[in-house]
Amino acid sequence: MTGCVKLESRMKRTYRATLLTAAAIAWTAPGAALAQSRKPAPDAAARCAALTGLKLPDTTITSAVMVPPKPAETGIAGDTPGYPAFCRVVARVRSEPGSDIGVELWLPAQGWTGVFHGNGSGGFAGTFALGYSGMAEGLRRGFATATTDAGTAPASPLEGDALIGQPRKWRDWGRLSTHVMTTTGKAITRAYYGERARKSFYTGCSTGGQMGLIEALYYPDDYDGILVGAPVMNRTWGHAAVLWNYQAANRTPGSTLSDNKLKLLNNAAIATCSRQGHGLPGDRFISDPMQCKFDPKVLQCTGAASDSCLTESEVATARAFYSGPTDRNGKPTYFGWLPGSEMPDTFGWSFLQKPVSGQPPFGSLFKWVFGTDWDWKGFDFDRDMPIVDAQLDPIVNDATRGSLAAFAARGGKLIVFHGLADTLVAPGQSAAFFDRHAAQMGGMSKLGGSARLFLAPGMMHCGGGTGPDAFNTTLGIPPRPPSDDTRHDLFSALIAWTDQGQAPDRIVATRFSSEDAGRIDMQRPLCPYPQRAVYRGFGSIHAASNFRCELPSDR
Repeated sequence: MTGCVKLESRMKRTYRATLLTAAAIAWTAPGAALAQSRKPAPDAAARCAALTGLKLPDTTITSAVMVPPKPAETGIAGDTPGYPAFCRVVARVRSEPGSDIGVELWLPAQGWTGVFHGNGSGGFAGTFALGYSGMAEGLRRGFATATTDAGTAPASPLEGDALIGQPRKWRDWGRLSTHVMTTTGKAITRAYYGERARKSFYTGCSTGGQMGLIEALYYPDDYDGILVGAPVMNRTWGHAAVLWNYQAANRTPGSTLSDNKLKLLNNAAIATCSRQGHGLPGDRFISDPMQCKFDPKVLQCTGAASDSCLTESEVATARAFYSGPTDRNGKPTYFGWLPGSEMPDTFGWSFLQKPVSGQPPFGSLFKWVFGTDWDWKGFDFDRDMPIVDAQLDPIVNDATRGSLAAFAARGGKLIVFHGLADTLVAPGQSAAFFDRHAAQMGGMSKLGGSARLFLAPGMMHCGGGTGPDAFNTTLGIPPRPPSDDTRHDLFSALIAWTDQGQAPDRIVATRFSSEDAGRIDMQRPLCPYPQRAVYRGFGSIHAASNFRCELPSDR
């Protein structure tokens, strides 16, 4: 569930920067005076304008305009890559009443490599802008690149009240819109260049991650390679987990965890897990939080309440976050958040405790079922979640079903990454997804020939956190060394795996200095699940070369 436009968080800043950058790309001509000699050939501009007359089933081309190139810039925060000239196309696909799927496509005016590149959205979508960072990366690689608003406009990433009573829009959001974007985008690409794309790749995170899995599970011919992060598998219970946290922190006075208490929790969790062998001294994150046992009761106040301890109510809130939803008998019904995810700033535990537009984060989904008067205070999980699932599970939870067999049989490659400090999409469900599909396909080693999962310690939702998170150029975070080194860049690794059969055995994740954008603080390898990075016992813990990938003893 990504998406953020109005929050004081890392995601807010990331998406705001994406929106501003995208607006500059799509609507203005920055640097045009510096790029006169690089203008597209007249025939490229003419072919672009002609796309407004293209006839496709159920499709209207609303605009097709040339966007001038922008040169790279060097500033105090480091290099900002530019982009080549491209034809920007916006289309709307209305296949039946209630369905209105927007598609945006950027077509390189020169140097197209023959590749089509689809991008996902975030949260409730409703906008093109959340796909722009991935589109910019695709454009720089010479790809024709597309995104979609998922058919949910005028919803916004964080609020889906506009979708109340719109079951067809739920279906477009949950399953159909990405396939529509892909078929429409490929048709427009063929019309512009006069030939079909020879290869197709997809990238997306969060809701965009779910969209990519739907493609692999149900439309296996759409893409040759798919890269997704923090994918939402179970949409209804994913929203329920966020509601569970919000209830725990807000039902009774004094239960909300302040920033100071979150920092206290985080420090205690890291120290406890390190003592248990699931982290290294000096790390500000937990290497293997899924194996760590941490009870926040160790911080409970024995005297007067203070910032150095947790009250009984605060302990109960923390326990609810770690456990995730349970039934009235205390049996887990979904995944909880892992030790080490207790972040006070960014898109973390602080966000999960605060209302968005007067309701729990992502609470709009429950209004689809119970109406505009739905009140989170009266929601009973044992009583009400069966009602939610009865109405929405067949529409929005397709990622919990299906098979990767057809995608694998045609040679498709899937890479999934997930931050182990994610607090919007539970990391445990990505591991469970791979365990389930490994069982279907004859074991993890056989599944590993077509699909691999990389879990990133200390990384939050799609990026950020205290761990190394720079390893995916489609999120606007350039890796080091340069992105043509597949060991440091998931998108390049996916392309190499698809084109050359080079399966990624490890990916080096980088953490940059918060004070000097160009300085590397540390690097750590990410290993294909269920392997994990193990310190060799000598050399700097900040150097990836001093770690090896190993299976845990219980595997």
